[in-house]
Amino acid sequence: MTPTPDESVPLDERITGALVGAAVGDALGGPVEGHSPEQIVERHGGRIHGIVGPWHGDAWRTARPVAPYHKGDGHVTDDTLMTHALVRVYAAVRDHLDAYAIAEHLVPDLMTNPRWIPELEAEALPLHRVFLAEKWLVTRLHYAHADPREAGVGNIVNCGAAMYMAPVGLVNAANPEGAYAEALDVAGAHQSSYGREAAGVLAAAVAAACTPGATCDSVVSACLSLAKDGTRAAIETVCDAASRYSDFESALRPLREAVAPYDTVGPDYRAPSLGARRPSRLHAIEELPVALGMVVVARGDYRHAVLGSVNYGRDCDSIATMAGAITGALGSQVPSDWAKAVAEASRLDLHAPARTLTEVTREIFARDVRRRRSHEAAFAALGG
Repeated sequence: MTPTPDESVPLDERITGALVGAAVGDALGGPVEGHSPEQIVERHGGRIHGIVGPWHGDAWRTARPVAPYHKGDGHVTDDTLMTHALVRVYAAVRDHLDAYAIAEHLVPDLMTNPRWIPELEAEALPLHRVFLAEKWLVTRLHYAHADPREAGVGNIVNCGAAMYMAPVGLVNAANPEGAYAEALDVAGAHQSSYGREAAGVLAAAVAAACTPGATCDSVVSACLSLAKDGTRAAIETVCDAASRYSDFESALRPLREAVAPYDTVGPDYRAPSLGARRPSRLHAIEELPVALGMVVVARGDYRHAVLGSVNYGRDCDSIATMAGAITGALGSQVPSDWAKAVAEASRLDLHAPARTLTEVTREIFARDVRRRRSHEAAFAALGG
């Protein structure tokens, strides 16, 4: 049975739920990233139901391909590091963002401000932790002086931008169209093709989830009304398959089969196909459709959606990040014991970014109202 939408959840709680929920999902998915559901069961003796340790146990410091990162034990990954960095950009600009804000604020933040990196168990520049697709931002914007609006062209087409776009959806709460447009602009500095499209649709999903009375079905409908090409087709196919299931165990294989025709990586996540991560109008990243599918399977319940995403394997930290952001924005509660454990293990205040973004979101909305009223007055003066 689909839960009755709670229209009373206020903005600050939705923003907190989305950002904390994304971080917790990220931390739960990190230690099993890159593996299949069957491998996860073999390694852990069953499905994962909470925080687990590194895949290789105490050998994580040297075990390839994950060394030197301590994935597991409640450590967040680069998904959360980038999400919090984008919140800091909003805190600096205190208005809607564009690709130039990424060049002027996010890139210097990655390059010059050491922070505690949970997976490295040390203070370091975020640039030293982020993946190659995020290092691209520094290469293209700082060293190559590319036009920020076009800098994403040529990068690996993956979920790198989508994984940290939840703040854009929250700033545009209850306005999925605005979130989609802003995220496409922001992500232009980072991604192209279906990677950029996924960033826009993820932001739209989070914005739609903030709407009073929103449900998982209304979120998917908002995504389908905006998504283009292979991204739209993948979301429709995966969510249609997801609607037939009410438990993630039964849905794991069907969701993978549904997304497979649109996924360029191929069946072996650690050995991508020759066509992997290249621009295409026919394909989609795997992470966003599966995250939305898990939200549908869970009927919007945070715990169920995140655990389904984690046990799906493959790029499951990003899938769980997205599912956690969407269900958190819907108002589904993030388990407090998970949030506390992740905050302590990662040495992060998971609530501080939410407080900051809530304050900035209210400022931006007030400014939007003034701009809209000014436009209305000007248009009326024109006889419109």
